[in-house]
Amino acid sequence: MADQGKLYLVPTPVGNLKDITLRALEILQSCDVILAEDTRNSGILLKHYNITKPLWSFHSHNEHQKTAQIISDIQGGQTMALITDAGTPGISDPGFLITRECIKANVHVECLPGATACIPALVKSGLPADRFVFEGFIPVKKGRQTRLKSLENETRTMIFYESPYKLLKFLED
Repeated sequence: MADQGKLYLVPTPVGNLKDITLRALEILQSCDVILAEDTRNSGILLKHYNITKPLWSFHSHNEHQKTAQIISDIQGGQTMALITDAGTPGISDPGFLITRECIKANVHVECLPGATACIPALVKSGLPADRFVFEGFIPVKKGRQTRLKSLENETRTMIFYESPYKLLKFLED
């Protein structure tokens, strides 16, 4: 039986293709398969760095169907790297489910340090950064007001993710 492989969670640049670590490039060059949130977006990054590895689509619409097979492949010896369109897998992007299931199955998961949008935004904001809470994307409709109401007495700096097209509406809420 082959040695068990590994799942790497590999952060990708947020806006500037040069904002990737050398180790991330090394993992992407050496892994057997790259799992990508959007193969079109990831293809741009991989082409830029001349990385030619099998690229499998892995996103919120198919992760429940694909996770078991991916874990089986890793247990069979394949090393895989999960990347998202921008930032760190699992931070408001695919990654949580497969990480949890790998841990349950005793599959080794390694998360590389690197790009995420929330920390640079927090540091640049001038708001207190010694204590903060990350809320990610909040519901668009159902549950939105309930979530916001539950946070109204929060004293720590709060970080939310929102698309630029929905930001004004979010701020009005």
